[in-house]
Amino acid sequence: MYHDDSWLEWPFFDDTHRQLAKELDQWCADNLSEINHADVSQACKRLVSQLGKDGWLRYCVPSGTEDGARGLGGIYPQIDSRSVCMLRETLGRYDALADFSFAMQGLGSGAITLAGSDAIRQRYLPRVATGEAIAAFALSEPDAGSDVAALSCSASRDGDAFVLDGRKTWISNGGIADFYCVFVRTEADAGSRGISAFVVDADTPGLYIESRIDVMSPHPLATLRFDGCRVPASQMLGEPEQGFKLAMRTLDIFRCSVAAAALGFARRALSEGLARASSRKMFGQTLADFQLTQAAFGDIATAIDQSSLLTYRAAWTRDVVGRSTTAETAMAKMASTESAQWVIDRVLQMFGGQGLVSNTPVERLYRDIRALRIYEGATEVQKLIIARELLKATK
Repeated sequence: MYHDDSWLEWPFFDDTHRQLAKELDQWCADNLSEINHADVSQACKRLVSQLGKDGWLRYCVPSGTEDGARGLGGIYPQIDSRSVCMLRETLGRYDALADFSFAMQGLGSGAITLAGSDAIRQRYLPRVATGEAIAAFALSEPDAGSDVAALSCSASRDGDAFVLDGRKTWISNGGIADFYCVFVRTEADAGSRGISAFVVDADTPGLYIESRIDVMSPHPLATLRFDGCRVPASQMLGEPEQGFKLAMRTLDIFRCSVAAAALGFARRALSEGLARASSRKMFGQTLADFQLTQAAFGDIATAIDQSSLLTYRAAWTRDVVGRSTTAETAMAKMASTESAQWVIDRVLQMFGGQGLVSNTPVERLYRDIRALRIYEGATEVQKLIIARELLKATK
């Protein structure tokens, strides 16, 4: 597989990151060649276990200590965005399901990292880091996707507990997760100011997997139903009615890594395209000898570097500068996912009819990339976020 790692020379990284990228690449080459995509639930369970056993999930959670040697199981005191992005890019370059399994451990437990009590953090995060517990992030509803303020799934106080009623849908890891970070309405008619968050264990009475959802890029996905689901008040994350802000903070941390996953898909497509163009004989020469093909590779390489620069700029700014990166992250997510879609489409064209054969690498990439332009904020939403941040600066 063709792989150019010259981007590791960029000043966004230190030697620890460079070593991480090399070690992970070797691990992927050794461990990700035989994933069974026919049973995605079992495949994800195995991947989470393997990623946890070999230490990669430690990048999904904080250490809880300054030396990183004990506590909550993480590598660093705070989640390092550049490391998470490197992991998603590299895993995505090898297999989208491996990227998914890693990413959901971080996103699914992110609200606990940010706002969980000491007891909640100790109960869940070490098991996330070892792969013993599978995490899920339950925000979207049938009538509330991008418009999070429209949530209707509710929780009402009942003594020392809250009772949850309603539905959540498009929930990744739905049906295989051990716990869900669930965002529900605790204050009626209060818009985004009336949302709170809870950790709900998968075996809590009143929580049902209503249906599984099959999508074009298969992964565990489900609709959840809460029917008189009683959750202790101690399972609340953060303060009451602060759930919307918590959801946005969680997405801000991990949205940049969506750009990195798309980048990994694009790099794999480039590798597949170069191999195809160099070996495909046409009209007495190879496909790579045609100037149209060479021009396409010029555009593809430039698009990948543009995406990479935007992605790691956002991650570096969050890690090193330490300020909000809402605009930078939105730019990275939008540019990387959109350009990766174009890159993969262009490479598939080089394969001709062969590119349409089910479960070949390029055909899988074509399906895998499409969802990234939608989840964790569709491209259109990212444009609005960027504009909003620009307009803030004028006031």
